[in-house]
Amino acid sequence: MKLKQRMVVLCAVLLLLGLAKIFLLDGGEGSAASRRDVRAFRKMEASLSLPRGARLTHTLQSPWEIASQWVGPREVYPEETPELAAVLTAMSTARIERADVGYKGTQLKALLVLDGGQKVVFKPKRYNRDHIVEGEPYAGYDRHNAEVVAFHLDRILGFRRAPLVVGRHVNLRTEIKPVATDQLLSTFLTQGNNTCFYGKCYYCRETEPACADGEVMEGSVTLWLPDVWPLQKHRHPWGRTYREGKLARWEYDESYCDAVKKMPPYDAGPRLLDVIDTAVFDYLIGNADRHHYESFQDDGGASMLILLDNAKSFGNAALDERSILAPLYQCCMIRVSTWNRLNFLKGGTLSSAMRRALAFDPIHPVLAEPHLAALDRRLSGVIATVKQCVEAQGPDNTLIEDRMNLPHP
Repeated sequence: MKLKQRMVVLCAVLLLLGLAKIFLLDGGEGSAASRRDVRAFRKMEASLSLPRGARLTHTLQSPWEIASQWVGPREVYPEETPELAAVLTAMSTARIERADVGYKGTQLKALLVLDGGQKVVFKPKRYNRDHIVEGEPYAGYDRHNAEVVAFHLDRILGFRRAPLVVGRHVNLRTEIKPVATDQLLSTFLTQGNNTCFYGKCYYCRETEPACADGEVMEGSVTLWLPDVWPLQKHRHPWGRTYREGKLARWEYDESYCDAVKKMPPYDAGPRLLDVIDTAVFDYLIGNADRHHYESFQDDGGASMLILLDNAKSFGNAALDERSILAPLYQCCMIRVSTWNRLNFLKGGTLSSAMRRALAFDPIHPVLAEPHLAALDRRLSGVIATVKQCVEAQGPDNTLIEDRMNLPHP
């Protein structure tokens, strides 16, 4: 074959490959991998609506044992979880055996032990659904409902890296005080007819308690990860300085990602792509407070970035904080599976899926309409950002195949 003919054939092959990638850009279903992503998306859609009041009837295991067995290096819960509704129901209704101040941190929370010895983190309601948090994108108290929404977004995106969360109403007089530690009890007070507490944390103040509506307090409960999976804390490479007038390197160095790629654990394995997935996740919920993150200990960079502490989200539906997307637009890369899922969710599908998922929750309505609309708007921004990367450096360098699934031990 002459050189000219070879060049023609090579160009034709490259054109076909390019068309295949473009097909992916439009949410196509051409490749086997893409067809697998379609099947996963359809399964997610079918499992979104959870029945209220579900109970385990087919197993001798407790809800806590089932949820504990779900956890693996790359997922907190598996793709198919027929017992999920029952586990969430148990979290929202099980008798509280003990109540204590929350673990170390900056925000008010309580540590509850449910019937059977299961630990959960309780975050109290601080704002009404339509409250707008002004100021910096990380300003304000934690939003308990944001934790609930973030868990369901994790389901919808197919990440499965967020601990289970559900809303719950607790009676402070009958459910908490009789089983509370002295340390927690010492922070209780009354304002008018409302029972309040301020707990122990870096920003906890007696002058800024969380108050119930009378004696009943709304909040979220997050399932504690099993002790057999100890956590390791990492500084986020795109973390903020939180100092006025002082920028982090990523905020002024557009080539910052090149430096990150040379540092472990971002120089190999799935961690950098996890960070980029998390940037998409955080941008959708408006979370600009991911200064640290957790993975499982001694993982060598192979286990997932766990989506913990998502409560600094949904503060201002009108604010789309683009800097949250810095890992995406500076590295200009994203998993093909994530990209496919984002395309499946465009055109209002994301907010529709979220409405279905949240209809189950005991504190429904969980999210105000402007925040649901913001999810769709921000998704369009993510998709536009990826397309800009493709135009700048081509689909092969932007859309990365990485479907790493590590077996359970």
